[in-house]
Amino acid sequence: MADIESILKEERVFLPPSQFASAARIKSLDEYARLYERAAREPEGFWAEVAKELHWFSPWTQVLDWNPPWAKWFVGAKTNLAYNCLDRHLGTPRKNKAALIWEGEPGDRRTVTYQQLHREVCRFANVLSRLGIRPGDRVMIYMPLIPEIAVAMLACARVGATHSVVFGGFSAEALRDRTNDAGAKLVITADGGYRRGKVVPLKANVDQAVKDTPTVENVIVVKRTGESIAWVPGRDHYWHEVIEAASDKHDAVPLDSEHPLFILYTSGTTGKPKGIVHTTGGYMVGTYLSTKWVFDIKEEDTFWCTADVGWVTGHSYVVYGPLSNGATTMMYEGAPDHPEPDRFWRLIDAYDVSIFYTAPTAIRSFIRWGEQWPMKHDLTSLRLLGTVGEPINPEAWMWYHKVLGGGRCPIVDTWWQTETGAIMVSPLPGATPTKPGSCTRPLPGVVADVVAKDGRSLGPNEGGYLVIKKPWPSMLRTIHGDPDRYVKQYFSEIPGVYFAGDGARRDADGYFWVMGRVDDVINVAGHRLGTMEIESAIVSHPKVAEAAVVGRPDELKGQGIVAFVTLKKGNDPRPELQDMLREHVAKEIGALARPDEIRFTEALPKTRSGKIMRRLLKEIASTGAAKGDTTTLEDMSVLLRLSTSSEEE
Repeated sequence: MADIESILKEERVFLPPSQFASAARIKSLDEYARLYERAAREPEGFWAEVAKELHWFSPWTQVLDWNPPWAKWFVGAKTNLAYNCLDRHLGTPRKNKAALIWEGEPGDRRTVTYQQLHREVCRFANVLSRLGIRPGDRVMIYMPLIPEIAVAMLACARVGATHSVVFGGFSAEALRDRTNDAGAKLVITADGGYRRGKVVPLKANVDQAVKDTPTVENVIVVKRTGESIAWVPGRDHYWHEVIEAASDKHDAVPLDSEHPLFILYTSGTTGKPKGIVHTTGGYMVGTYLSTKWVFDIKEEDTFWCTADVGWVTGHSYVVYGPLSNGATTMMYEGAPDHPEPDRFWRLIDAYDVSIFYTAPTAIRSFIRWGEQWPMKHDLTSLRLLGTVGEPINPEAWMWYHKVLGGGRCPIVDTWWQTETGAIMVSPLPGATPTKPGSCTRPLPGVVADVVAKDGRSLGPNEGGYLVIKKPWPSMLRTIHGDPDRYVKQYFSEIPGVYFAGDGARRDADGYFWVMGRVDDVINVAGHRLGTMEIESAIVSHPKVAEAAVVGRPDELKGQGIVAFVTLKKGNDPRPELQDMLREHVAKEIGALARPDEIRFTEALPKTRSGKIMRRLLKEIASTGAAKGDTTTLEDMSVLLRLSTSSEEE
């Protein structure tokens, strides 16, 4: 883990639009600086003030108990996250406001008000109790992105059951392994879900999984597609039947602030699943505040985070963050290109979406499909754009700004992780001047740094390791069933601080630039280069939509650079374009970063959450085939085509 060299140059700066800033919750950089300084000076007082905006059945005796690396927040307090997302809004005009707006892939639609959602959650909480689910029991949720998934999560939170959502695209084996690791008593699923016009057989996968899950006693099934499914009498229950018989009156259970809210298994793991544990009070405070400040959330907003609830982004910014703020949150079940590549833009137009939060990999797909698709629709309802999941290339940022935002919408480029629970580093849209490709500055209450391996803080534009130096309320508490792994993975690489696993640099203005995962750093002739910076240089070429860069063994240099490149529609992958792109990179960021090889591909292998699987590309570049774990891969055919083309060469 030597330090990482930074070679990306980006000079563009965009000020918050004055009209946006004047109406924003945080209106200037000076106001941000005052908040940040106050939180740094009195962190416990700062977080206590935020927490007091929410409902607690009984107060805390201590804001923070920090015994590194073990944290307890709001010690002794009792609260309930479902109560804060629903009950506390019922005595206000929000009672009849839309809590959820949903559209299914086939085009069916539902709008659920706060009062209606509260009743459904109370009914399902009573169902859980009748099935013997008690505080601390684990419940698996394996569903399509339909309103019932939010009801299931909130009902678990209401009764104190610890939920674990498994993305509906995962296999029966992945569900089985996670269910066994969690020791779950109940699985909530659906007969199927829709994806690109096809039915995903969720119940069949559950049946396969629970053959080998001895702790599972019951399975609840939402009738979504009407597909014929197998049925085990006594174990299986239809959602509509059990909920119809349940009362819509239920008192939320007062839970200890440190009560486990959910376990979320991170994607791409091999061997034993890694279940990240988040607790009730601290996670609630972190997601509440970050939603309010980062998205400048207003009563009239329609907020659409495109993530599936199977990922932490969906937990924090589809369900818990928006609902705790009394916002209207939107959900869409299907693919962005079904039936055509303008589905997202049709939805923004139809529902007057004002805040749109999506992943850089999705934005690069939009670029590849062409700007004629968004141009067909009225997107003027948008007032704020956000990105999440991985660093965004500056040119993808510029496309997002110009084509989707019409040059008028601030962009919040957010850095955070499953482990952090909530956004850590991000612009505040009314206050922070933005730079394409930078997540800018830490939020108040977050103490981030870029350090060398020995923990020493690095100077401006020195590449190193992104760490968080002080505890924060929404931090993970442990890895389920494996506290030693928690200590080793997150607090041992750089002693005394949380190490995120990302390389980064900080510029002269204090802005953070994430350079990619440390595991993906390429060592070229003694120089350690972050993949994100080379990818950004390639994507800045007008013919390129997306790029993934990996290293392969090189006898002379240690590692050579291989770039897998997807072109924009209408561009021919000619051999001379390979040479042009290699020279373009050399011109943009220096000869050191010139790729040894450019490979054109129609698509890149990605996880179902949209992250490029560079590990598999590294295997293809080095050996011609990918032999590692592919359980989280979305489309196996992409990998097969890449492996075949490698053999042909």
